[in-house]
Amino acid sequence: MKEKNKKIKARTIITSHVNADFDAIGAMLAAQKLYPDAVIIFPGSQEKSLRDFFISSMSYLFNMVDPEMIDFSETATLVIVDTRQASRLTRVAKLLEKKDLFIEIYDHHPPMDNDIRGNVDISKAYGATTTILSEILQEQKISLTPEEATVMALGIYEDTGNFTYSSTTQADFMQAGFLLACGASLNTIASLVVKEIKAEQVTWLNELLNEMTVHRINGIDVYISTISSPSYITDLASIVQKIVRMENLDIFFAIVLMGTKINIIARNRIPEVDVGKIMTQLGGGGHAYAASARIDNQTLPQAEMMLLDKLKREVKSIQVVKKLMSSPAITIDPYSTCKDAGKIMTRYNVNTLLVVDGENNAYEGYITRRVVEKVLFHQLSGQLVCEYMNSEIHFVSSDADVAEIELKIIEGKQRIIPVIDDGRIKGVITRTDLLNYLVQHNWEVSQTQSQVSQKHQVKKRQIETLFENRVSPNTKCLLKSISTAGKDLGVNLYVVGGFVRDLMLDREIEDIDIVVEGDGIAFAKFYAGQQGCRVNTHKKFGTAVIVFPDNFKVDVASARLEYYATPAALPIVEKSSIKKDLARRDFTINTLALSLNTETFGTLIDYFGATRDLKDKTIRTLHNLSFVEDPTRVFRAIKFANRFGFNIGKVTSTLIKNAVKIDCFKHLSGLRVLSELKQIFGEENPIPAIHTMESYGLERVINKQLMITPTTYALFESVNKTLTWHDLLYLDDPYPRWAVYFMALLNRCSHGVCEEICHRLMIPVKEKSLLVEKRYKAENRLALIESAYPITRQELYWGLINFNTEFILYMMALAKDEAVRKAISNFYTRHRYITPIICGKDLLAMGIKPGPVFTQITNLIINEKLDNKLETLEKEILFAAQYARTNKLID
Repeated sequence: MKEKNKKIKARTIITSHVNADFDAIGAMLAAQKLYPDAVIIFPGSQEKSLRDFFISSMSYLFNMVDPEMIDFSETATLVIVDTRQASRLTRVAKLLEKKDLFIEIYDHHPPMDNDIRGNVDISKAYGATTTILSEILQEQKISLTPEEATVMALGIYEDTGNFTYSSTTQADFMQAGFLLACGASLNTIASLVVKEIKAEQVTWLNELLNEMTVHRINGIDVYISTISSPSYITDLASIVQKIVRMENLDIFFAIVLMGTKINIIARNRIPEVDVGKIMTQLGGGGHAYAASARIDNQTLPQAEMMLLDKLKREVKSIQVVKKLMSSPAITIDPYSTCKDAGKIMTRYNVNTLLVVDGENNAYEGYITRRVVEKVLFHQLSGQLVCEYMNSEIHFVSSDADVAEIELKIIEGKQRIIPVIDDGRIKGVITRTDLLNYLVQHNWEVSQTQSQVSQKHQVKKRQIETLFENRVSPNTKCLLKSISTAGKDLGVNLYVVGGFVRDLMLDREIEDIDIVVEGDGIAFAKFYAGQQGCRVNTHKKFGTAVIVFPDNFKVDVASARLEYYATPAALPIVEKSSIKKDLARRDFTINTLALSLNTETFGTLIDYFGATRDLKDKTIRTLHNLSFVEDPTRVFRAIKFANRFGFNIGKVTSTLIKNAVKIDCFKHLSGLRVLSELKQIFGEENPIPAIHTMESYGLERVINKQLMITPTTYALFESVNKTLTWHDLLYLDDPYPRWAVYFMALLNRCSHGVCEEICHRLMIPVKEKSLLVEKRYKAENRLALIESAYPITRQELYWGLINFNTEFILYMMALAKDEAVRKAISNFYTRHRYITPIICGKDLLAMGIKPGPVFTQITNLIINEKLDNKLETLEKEILFAAQYARTNKLID
């Protein structure tokens, strides 16, 4: 017993922070290479992937010891990696009190006031602490095994977000290369760092999205989601990271109550904020771009208030000038000619030039295009700029606020104003720059809009006949009740988009989208309360879904305008009027609205000539940057043109070609492309749409090596015939229609191209398996059937029974021999449903013992039934009994 309880004497101890990530673990392993005789106190982790990984594979690399088994009195050196915060070193808290302890620190986090002071402190602003230690190992020429290199590389890959975080440095890339040269396994790294979101995590992702709110702090939008869970949420950090990427957020905090503990996960992409510093103040840690904290003994509202308080103190104000300014300023010397001024304006596509004396770099005024054109019109091109420039000198410094800029540009009637610091021109702010900023950030829209002002801006007409003849009684009743609720609440209501478009086209109406001039969520809750419905809300976009008791759904949205911070990004949303709400839509045909206000009920509203384009059967965008802002609209244009039999307008077609030419799709999320392709391939006949896609070169958006050949189109036609045949059977057998066409698209692609396509489109693992691995199996099985044909009905049955509907249909379409295609169709419609009548109870009654023999007997019975034998239960029982006696299974 005494030997069992004997404590270990450890001169050197290596440790890191609680809830260790891969960087902490990789750094501890690297430190162990520097101190081979040291023991490691593993701080533990709540991440299941880490726990499973080390238990199952790599734990033997670490000289780990339970701190309860260590005699700290003998410890002389403590090596700390990936932190300098005493509050995060709970397992060595007693050791830190030792006076003569020699402390070495290796860390990549920025310094804090309450940091532990080490005798040796090697801290560098790298993306990962492992990078620091890897450099030392490389310099000292200490060899690493492939397993050790893999663990260390994991740390670098995870803490740099696969080299995508802003904190990533050149050193991180170089050390990752060094570790790969040592044999680090990229397959292992990918399996642990690149995490597919699990089905159960989708719920939490949606919950975080639905509860997201935005707080504008010192000019910066900070997004916060506060949710609770009765149990631990696996890979919460990965879910948070996905939200940041999906929603294109600069700063996001997830405050999550899990059981009794509150966890805060922070992600940041701008230099004005240091989330590591904020989380440290809340008892956690991290770096400027990714951090976390745990809060005890607080409620969720209290935790959120604490976070907001820290944010208001720590978030640096974004300088408005920096946001508005264009740099460098385009200037001209006062002694240049007006002809030269005109050339410079044309070259740089600007309307105003600053006039700057070249000798002393002094700002003297500005000259406008309007003035220059008049000078040239009067054939005075040789006149000097200084003779016609505006010499009123107004400027701002780089720390000016909006009020000062507004005063000098708008009230001073300045078209342009330079930004000057210490006599140097940093850039310029134009009147357009300021107005755009004010529209985007300071627009406050009235919740109601004057009906009088609309009359001169919008085409309206009553469509009572269409409404009466084409809308079902239930839908009319529903819209009337919504109208009444709008009147009770005092808001203007409209049914918009596809509902009105399909009404005008005399197509089946499927969806009802309501727009509220005001608070859409408040209206949805008010109406749902009246009707006994459920409501799901999305606060960020001001949208809600009303779910009726029979699961019928109505979408409700606040009238809103959208603008795009960057090409291909998700839109930024602000409340607005019905006109601006319709103006943000993709194509004119989707901009129709139908008034649900009691005094104008049934009035068609058409601001953008949608009725004209419906009549002309033409798809047109609303503005020329439509595809630049949202490239997915290109796919939607093709989808609508194919669905309705419309043409794509000439200007719109040119804009699509330009979008492809300048590669607007390079920043577009693969999931968004996949979503649009699924919709196109899910149409009744997508082949014309695929032709149109190819005519614009859109297959290169999927993969640059993808080629759609005549052979591919022949297969598409075969797929179309097969699916039409299947749908006419009216079987209750749902299948992913889009997937059959997608498999046909990939049919002649190499395995490498298929993998690249799946990666580009971010195809989930389950769907990738369907499109690649299972498709290969279906193609191989078809090849075996065709090579051996004719084959028996039994051979065909057992060859196909384990394939789902989509693969059976794909094999039918792919079959070269009509006889094989017919045989597969017979299997699908008749033979696949063959099952024994006999059951386990019948076999037990005969005295047959349960086991694999049950399956053998039922399979033999299926074979007999495939040959039109054993039509009744009695015959099946006789057959089974004879088989059992023959094989001495019963007496």
